[in-house]
Amino acid sequence: MKRHAQLQDLSREHHGALKLARAARHAAESGAADQLATQARRVAQTFAAELDPHFRVEEQGILPLLTQAGEHALVQRTQDEHAELRRLVAALSRPDSATLSRFAELLAAHVRFEERELFEAAQDKMPFG
Repeated sequence: MKRHAQLQDLSREHHGALKLARAARHAAESGAADQLATQARRVAQTFAAELDPHFRVEEQGILPLLTQAGEHALVQRTQDEHAELRRLVAALSRPDSATLSRFAELLAAHVRFEERELFEAAQDKMPFG
């Protein structure tokens, strides 16, 4: 999808998030304790370095503007999913396959939601200068 210049970097970052979700899913499905632990550490590191900053950009830039445009349901869903992903990452300090699997599932679904719905609404309704 063609993205407005102000959304292009965020959209590109989604590719890395999908790769992380896929690796997390594979580790969760393996059931191997060493793979679970390794991937849980990778998730925590990547989340702190890349995903949480990405979330903050959305929360401080896109979501307030979408709120003003009346897109309350999209904003609430985004905030709820960001909060749940943060909770799951915190829970991975004690790695288990169910938590890692849920993280992978939600992250992949969240990226799809943002690309298909949130960013589309942003492009349609936000005043880009």
